[in-house]
Amino acid sequence: MSFYQSIRSGLLALFNVTTVEDAPPAEQPTVTIDDVREEMLEMVGPPSEATALLVRRIRYAPDPQSLWFMRSELMALLAHREGEVVARMQLEMLSDMFRELLPSGLRSRPSPLLSAREERGARTDRGDSVPR
Repeated sequence: MSFYQSIRSGLLALFNVTTVEDAPPAEQPTVTIDDVREEMLEMVGPPSEATALLVRRIRYAPDPQSLWFMRSELMALLAHREGEVVARMQLEMLSDMFRELLPSGLRSRPSPLLSAREERGARTDRGDSVPR
């Protein structure tokens, strides 16, 4: 190792900087965009005139963000066909698939409404009155 390289590596170590040579290999995501796309197409079901546009948009979505924003259309379709409770459960499973594909700012956050609803349900189970 030359004098220059030893000084350089010492300074980089001092400031905790990794170089391209030192960087660990990028981990491959366990879920790919194609996995998400296939899951969404399975949820839509067989293509019909009513679902043709959504199926086409899912098939040709260029990135995970595009698929992420199509969840609302998928939710509307599933809620109409199977009911809102079933649709919400299916979309929660789908949203988990996006965990490795999206930046943290685009992921779902827990709704404060859900915790309030659960708290209200616990009070009615105990016999307490529910404030309105």
